[in-house]
Formats: sequence, C-alpha cells, structure tokens
Amino acid sequence: MTYADTILSGGVVVNPGELPSQTPRTHVAITDGRISAIGGAELLDTCGGPNTEVHDHGPRAAILPGLVDTHTHPVWGSESQGGSLGFGGATSLDDVRAQLAPAVAAAEHGAWITGYDLDVNAFPGEPEGRIFEEWFPGVKISIMTRDAHALVVSPAVVAAIGLTGDETFADASTIVVDAEGPTGWVIELQAMDLVIRNYPQEPAEVLAGYLLDSLRAFASQGLTAVHALDFHDPSAELFPLLEAEHELPVRVRCSPLVPADSEPVEWERIAALIGTGGKRWRVEGVKFMLDGTADNGTAWFEQPDTHGENHDALWTSTDAYREAVRFFTSRDIPTITHAIGDQAVRFVLDTVAEVGHAPSAPHRIEHIESIPDSLLDRFAELGVVAGLQPTHATRLTSPDQSDGWSQRIGPERVAAGWRIRDLISHDAVVTLSSDWPIGVGDPRISLADAQLRRPVDMPEHAGNQPQQRITPAEAYRAMTLAPAIAEGTQDHFGRIAQGLTADLTVFAENPLALDPEQQADNAVLATYIDGCRVAAAPALSTQETP
Repeated sequence: MTYADTILSGGVVVNPGELPSQTPRTHVAITDGRISAIGGAELLDTCGGPNTEVHDHGPRAAILPGLVDTHTHPVWGSESQGGSLGFGGATSLDDVRAQLAPAVAAAEHGAWITGYDLDVNAFPGEPEGRIFEEWFPGVKISIMTRDAHALVVSPAVVAAIGLTGDETFADASTIVVDAEGPTGWVIELQAMDLVIRNYPQEPAEVLAGYLLDSLRAFASQGLTAVHALDFHDPSAELFPLLEAEHELPVRVRCSPLVPADSEPVEWERIAALIGTGGKRWRVEGVKFMLDGTADNGTAWFEQPDTHGENHDALWTSTDAYREAVRFFTSRDIPTITHAIGDQAVRFVLDTVAEVGHAPSAPHRIEHIESIPDSLLDRFAELGVVAGLQPTHATRLTSPDQSDGWSQRIGPERVAAGWRIRDLISHDAVVTLSSDWPIGVGDPRISLADAQLRRPVDMPEHAGNQPQQRITPAEAYRAMTLAPAIAEGTQDHFGRIAQGLTADLTVFAENPLALDPEQQADNAVLATYIDGCRVAAAPALSTQETP
C-alpha cells in the first residue's frame, strides 16, 4: 500500500462554486505532490502511514484550492517599490511636496529621486513637473502615476535626457509640450522608457531581494501562483538567480509584452522565449496592449471623451495587431490583451472570432473598464476569458464621479464600468486580479471589494456601480478555478479533487461563510505548492501518524 506523504486536517474542504459535499470533507491526503484522497478523519487510518505527516490546522480551518492572481508585475513592481518613494497617500500637491522633501534632503548631489503610485488628481489640471523645480531646484525627480502609464518629471530630468517634445513613437506615447517646451508630463510606455532607462541601476542581487520579498508577501496573503504580465529585463536574470538559492514561494507564469507596432522579427524573438523557465517559473503566453488608459486619454473608446481624446488604439496599425495575434495563435501561444475602452474590447473579440484560440488555452482580455450591453454575450460565445481588477473599480474612482477617469468618459460609460456581475451572469469565465503594484496585492482585499463594490476598509464609501456586486462563491471561483481555465490547466489545478496538483490555501475560517469585511482579515494559516508547505502560521500543529 502507498501511504500519503501528508494529510491536511481542517474544518471543511471547499471548492468555490460547487455544492457542499453530502459527506464530511475535512481532510486532504497528498501523495507525490497530488491530491490522493478527500474525506473525513478516516483518512488518517486509510491513508496514513508511519512516515505520513499530519498538518492539523484546527476545527474551524477551511482548505481551498490555491488562490491565483492572474495579473501582476512582480519584477518592475518590486524594483519600483524597493528603491522608490510611494505616493499612495498623497491627495494634494502639498502632500507630494511633504513626501519628497525628506528624500531630497537625504540624497547626494545629482542623485535621482524616483517614486510610484502618484494620483494625478493631486494636480489642479493636467500634471506637469515644473512645480518640482520650484520646490527643489536642479533635482532630478521622476514619479510614476498610479496607473503606471505616465511619469511626471522635473525640468532637471528633461534637461539631463534632452527631451524636446519632437520625439516620435510607434505607440501613442507623448512628451507633452506647451509654448515653453516639455512640461514634464510623459505619457505611455515608449516615452516613459526614454526616462526610465536613465534611472540608476541597482545590482541584480539587490533586485532579486526585492522580488523575493514581494513573492513571499504574496504567499503570506494566500496566493500560490501569480501571472507576471511582462518579462522585461532583468526578469530572465532574476528568476534563475532566486531559484539558485531559494524555492520560489509562489508559481510565476510570465507573459512577455509584444510591443505596439512591432514586426515579425520581434514576434519570432518573443516566441522563442516560450517554455523557458525553472522549477516554479515559466514563460507561457504573450501580452499585448491594444490601448492605454482612460486617465491619460489613450484608451480606445468608440466615441471620444470629454477632452476629445480616448478614441485611438496604441497600435497605430490595428491590422498589425490582428496579424500578431494570428502569428502567436498559430504557434499555440495564447494571448492576453490589455483593452480598456469599448472599441478596444470589441476589436479583440472580433480578432478572436477571426483567428480562433490557441489549442492549449483561451485568449484573454484584461481590464475591460467600460463596455456596452452588446459585448456581454460575446465573451462566452467566443470563449474569451475576462480579467478584471476589483480594486481598480473601488479605489481608483469616486462615487461622486469627481475623479479624472469619470470626468473624462462621462456618466453613461461610468455606469457601465467594470461589469463583473454582468459578465458572470452572461456566462463569461471571469478572473479577478490585482494588477499589482497598481492595485492592492492582498487577494483578500480584492475578493472583499468585489463583493462590496467599495473599499472593504471604508464602510462610509457609497460604492461604485453597486449593481455589479458578486457573491463570495463567485469571487473565490474567480481566483481558483477560473485562473486554471484561463491557463488551460483545469485538469491539474483550480479544484480540490483526486489526482489534481496539491496547490492549496488554508484559511482560519471558511471565507464563503463570512461577511466580506471578515474575509479581509481571515488569517492565512498555510499555503501549499505540490503538497509542500510554503507559508505557515506559527500555531500550525504538525505530527507524524502513529
């Protein structure tokens, strides 16, 4: 007889979205990294042997499939947060100045001051960096906006790099100018790269430390896997560097970015990366950005916004985008497309209708910030997975529509924002994710916000599009089974069933039986990858069967 390597004991075994079992399911047996049995305490006798470890999490604990965040940026997120200033609490220019002042005072002459998570609503009008020169003359300051699609830079940066505003880009990037020259408002990725490539570079070992800290935080919050929707330098160096010394605390599925208006030679280079990886990280799939962000005026809506913007794709040749999707699909490489505006979403759906899916996994659309009724059914009809970020819906806009996103796109499109409830009701496969570091990385916060349609920690908040609330089971399914469907790995992950991989998250209590406010504080007792305990609370009881 083959005995289990490990038996997990708790109060209930939960598959979100499935009916509760008629017989008690409190234990999970694991053999060779797979689930070998699910049942009650009898598993201790039927599956336990002399070397079987029993991990007793207590009579109230809930054992769930491992939570998966399908939209993160762990490398650049950890790098930017590890060595930069966070501006998450800055709601006015006075706040920005107060947070910059100590860093400027401590910096050496000529040093860069970099930051992230800047709320553009802190500026009374269009953001500009000349205010930095008034506060701190000659200091090179570059702060990334909250949506990570723009920078606000000081005149010292403009001068050091030689920005003129005459630069041209393949995507919708812009160096904003007025009568006096560049204002310091740098919009979209290719323009941003002109600045970011000049940032001082920290050693790979330091960057690897930042990355490991972020991955460990993910595991401690209940995640067993994340999708990294990029694979830029130094990703290919950092993941092997970490695995040479550590076990990665979460699985990482990387999808390199296909640059806007790139050509087949670049597509071939990216396709050659597919399948590379290590024990717990792997390059699988590619990402496109068909449009930018509504806040910057670079999203692609059918009708322009109140500024006359937000009506163009990032790809100046949408035919090239379609052919790129066809190229990767024909090589069995699934695609993920960033599409915020209704016309961008429509174009991706039309492309999938023409090109079809890669055999291994369906195509995905990420963000889907505002779409009309006419697009809801098409996700299920075409088998396209919808990826949305609950905390974008609850924390980046205001119920009174005073924020820039709402002001730009107008009340009708605001009312059709982040339609999680509607997409699920129209039978779409929906994944919920964070877009970390842009959104909140703790999945418990995202899951709670999705059910409340307001920040879980702000009970006074009126809520954004409250008709889009979802149930606990729908929320947790969107971070367990739905990610497996999105990967094409539902025969291996996403459920607790015999024969499936033992990637599991153990909570102190069953989240499906808690109010959303309680879920946000529901302690993570342990996570398991391939049946190996990765993160564990100090109170965990471990013993061998007699």
